[in-house]
Formats: sequence, C-alpha cells, structure tokens
Amino acid sequence: MKVFIIGGSSGIGLSLAKRYLSLGNEVGICGTNDEKLKKIEEVNKGLKLYKVDVRNKSDLKSAIEDFSQGNLDLIINSAGIYTNNRTTKLTNDEAFAMIDINLTGVINTFEAVRDMMFTNNKGHIAIVSSIAGLIDYPKASVYARTKLTIMGVCETYRAFFRDYNINITTIVPGYIATEKLKSLSKENITNKPTVLSEEKSTDIIVKAINDKKEKVIYPLSMRILIAIITKLPKKLLTYLMIKQATWGEKDTRK
Repeated sequence: MKVFIIGGSSGIGLSLAKRYLSLGNEVGICGTNDEKLKKIEEVNKGLKLYKVDVRNKSDLKSAIEDFSQGNLDLIINSAGIYTNNRTTKLTNDEAFAMIDINLTGVINTFEAVRDMMFTNNKGHIAIVSSIAGLIDYPKASVYARTKLTIMGVCETYRAFFRDYNINITTIVPGYIATEKLKSLSKENITNKPTVLSEEKSTDIIVKAINDKKEKVIYPLSMRILIAIITKLPKKLLTYLMIKQATWGEKDTRK
C-alpha cells in the first residue's frame, strides 16, 4: 500500500509514518522543516521525504504524484499549527497562518488527490482535526474554529467523493503526548488520564482507517467530558473554558 502523510515530520504524522512503514507499506511524508526532515531521513531510510508547504497546492500535488506514480492508496493530513489567542494577543500573520495551514491545507489535500483517485475509482483520505473543534462557545479560539470547520469540510467532500469509492476518515484527537504538547506544558502530562500516548493514538487511527470509519473521536475520557460540558449553558461553558485556557501553557507574552 502507498501511504502519503502531510505533516509527517513530527507528532501524530511522524508516528503514523513509522507505523505504516513498519507494516511493510511504501510511505512518503512531507514537511517544511529542513532540519527535522534530515534527522528523520538519517534514522528512517525507508521513508521518502519531500519538502512541501501544504499551502502550496501545486507543489503538494507534484510531490504526491512523484511519490505515488498515479496510484495512491491513502493520504493523511496531520499538518497544523496552534496559537492560543485566549491567552496571547494574536497577530495578523498568526491568524492567517492558522487558517491557511489548518483549513486551506485540508482543502488543498482533497484537491491535490481528486483527479488521481477519481480516475482510479478508489482511495482513502484521513484528515486530523481536534477535539477543540467540538466545543462551540462565543470566545472559542481561532484554532478551535479552524478545527470545527475542518469537520464540516470533510462532511462535504465525503458526500461528493463517495460515488468514486473514496473513503474519508475524520480524526478528532484530544490531548496527545506529542513533543509539541510536552514543550508547552508546565508539568509532566504523560500520566494525566485525559492525555494519550502517541503509540496508543496511532493504534486508534490505524484501526479507524482500516475499518473505514467516517469519524473517530478519542480518547474515551475526553469524549465523555465533551459530551457533558457541551450541554452546559453557553455563559457557564464560556467561563469554564476561559478559566482553563492557560492549562499547559508556558507562553507568557503580553
């Protein structure tokens, strides 16, 4: 199976790349950080690496076509950036970067593989969103809004791509113990019940893709918590979310 992973140079994407490679698949990844890509290449000789910005649809499509040679089985988009504008004054560049990478990047993913998968009448597209997008309240962050919109975009493309035997899986993770989350945290997060290890997260994603699920929300503890708090009155929900906005944040910018 040929698997291409956008945002595969770190976090969930890199963990998935290693897993699919270990299962005997042909795996390609793309990212924008030269240093990360070089280090990955040194220890993962089987991976095919591309330096591509997901915001550039033309470059993304070229990389996918070079890797797949017209026959791609699975593409995963795990690219994304985060700035907590509830605790940090958001700049114009930061806001547009989140929209471009988190949202436009997802649309570019669908469009980059559309012709190939339509021609082949098969394929699977998996998009990583976030459980943050499930919590709808007036002062939600730009990041959360992009992740909410991603879920809607996946629904729209799913309805359209279904006629071409193309499966779309929306992945909605909670807190995952990636290096990024650890770097943002004030404390050791690995033993928290609401934080899942990268390995367990990868298990869940791979199974969801194998089972051709339309959407997977995890871990269970976060699914239950979200189900409860989203039933609260908006004012109370907003108050609680603002109170917890600094959870795990080291950023002290004014």
